Amino acid sequence: LHRFLVRLAYFAFWSFFRTVRVINEHNLPQSGAVIVASTHHNSALDPTTLSTTYPSNRWFHYWAKSGLFANPALRWLMLNAGNIPVERGNKDKRKLFQGTFDVLEKGDAVAVFPEGTSYTEPSIQQVKDGVAWCALEYTAMVRDAKAVDAGKAYSPVVIVPASVVYTNKSKYRSAVILQFGKPITMDEYIDAYTSPSEGAGRAVTKELTHRIERMMIQMSINAPDWETLNAARMAREILWVDERSIPLEEFTAISQTLVDLFTPPYPNAQTESVKARLLTYYALLQESSLTHDVLSSLPLPRTLDPRRPTPLPSRLSTLALLVRDSIASAIRLPFFFLPLVVHIPVYALGKYVQGMIVDEEEIAQGKVFLGLFLLVCTYSSLFLGLWIFLWLSPVGALIAAAVTWAFAVYHVQLVDDNYASMKRLVAAWRVLLGVWAPQSWDVALNSLQLSARPDKPENQYLKKKKPASPPASPSPSPKPFKRKKKLPSRRLIRHVLRHRVLACQALFRFLEDVKRADGRVSASPHLARVYGHADSEEEFVQEPNGWRSGKEVVWFLRSRGAGVGLAQGEDEWGDGGFGSEVEE
Repeated sequence: LHRFLVRLAYFAFWSFFRTVRVINEHNLPQSGAVIVASTHHNSALDPTTLSTTYPSNRWFHYWAKSGLFANPALRWLMLNAGNIPVERGNKDKRKLFQGTFDVLEKGDAVAVFPEGTSYTEPSIQQVKDGVAWCALEYTAMVRDAKAVDAGKAYSPVVIVPASVVYTNKSKYRSAVILQFGKPITMDEYIDAYTSPSEGAGRAVTKELTHRIERMMIQMSINAPDWETLNAARMAREILWVDERSIPLEEFTAISQTLVDLFTPPYPNAQTESVKARLLTYYALLQESSLTHDVLSSLPLPRTLDPRRPTPLPSRLSTLALLVRDSIASAIRLPFFFLPLVVHIPVYALGKYVQGMIVDEEEIAQGKVFLGLFLLVCTYSSLFLGLWIFLWLSPVGALIAAAVTWAFAVYHVQLVDDNYASMKRLVAAWRVLLGVWAPQSWDVALNSLQLSARPDKPENQYLKKKKPASPPASPSPSPKPFKRKKKLPSRRLIRHVLRHRVLACQALFRFLEDVKRADGRVSASPHLARVYGHADSEEEFVQEPNGWRSGKEVVWFLRSRGAGVGLAQGEDEWGDGGFGSEVEE
């Protein structure tokens, strides 16, 4: 059952995500007891990522609360799917982790999400002690067992921190990056853990947990707040117009460098000004459901603006460009027409899920798993139809299976380019309608209440920091979450195009100034150790405590493709390039 579920999940991943890149898989032992401690920011897709990409074809066992195993049928299903019952209320740690110990004794692998819940936040919020307790208690149990029977062999356990990073976790045909850290052995911790000194065991458990947390942070993207994270995200989308041009092996380092760039250790007027430009553009894109890469692929000369005095031939030639671009996008659709028709229910379901579910993690898993259900139904119907057409013969079954599989591969091979073409086609006419619509349709920018923070409910399972002093009056109960209704994009297009220019130009000038000044730029400790200088030997603190030179940071970004392919024309409603100017 476990292997069947893994194969099914792999098919869902293959259909939804463009690629899954595994980094440092040599850090994951091919045999022996191992606990993988992974980040958890995309609900059921995180264990799916781990299970479908595990090297050496080994199983991953996951913790599940013991109440789920009460029903005999559900117990059989859970155990055969690789789950381990954990009785959370048990104070005896050996009884609490007994199911895990049974798995580790066999030399198998366990995957745990030490944050305790899946959430969408700008940084890792909490890492609990369960993984450290389990590994240390197992090692202590093995030591006690060997003292009684030295001849019995036990597999020593190691902890392998991991991170699952999504380039855009709810976006169709985005990418996934799975990275494994160096294994942590229990040798340097077990003596202190088994020490009779009061509090020694808890102290060393906290130390091990802190080490796991540091390694998880180094392999993921962490920002002090949503504004900094989304300013860095917008800068990345501007600098790498085509997301696929970013080297996935360095996606996390590139993103964290941009986060650090917008996280000065002191108030900086220039940085805050650039962040404001980027965040306004980011919020407008979210509000209008447009993307920077699609806008950058369109011909957007200023002659499109009906308020700009332009000779009629020039304006007609501009419209001809959009019509030509639309026709070019539509020409390839006949080759994709049949897969499009067959998969319309799947695409429609994804659109429905996007509109109905508010939590980004649930959006992603809803698209993947509900889409998988429809795909199974679709391809099963296709197979049965072909088999019946071939008289239900054994040879007909083989032919039907081969044709169905070839059709699925054909769809996946064509979907990326055609999906991009469809987005360009839709965006082109939305832009044209917005630009040529009456100016009275435009909404005032200051009435939009734009926000760079995600429109999502709070996660009740995250540990909240308590205020320094209790509130004078009890806080009112939170209101039920309701997603804000978006305006039609035609009322926002002029704002989007204008702030696209302003954001791009502000970013390019900022990078030129950083390079020219060549001063100290804040850096996360792990990046400072590689590319700059760390002010402290401590590997992790809440704020950046290292630095890199301005020239090095700009060189780092450009050497990895930043700015390649940006439009240089002064008449473009958009990108510009390093050194080009634009009117406000």
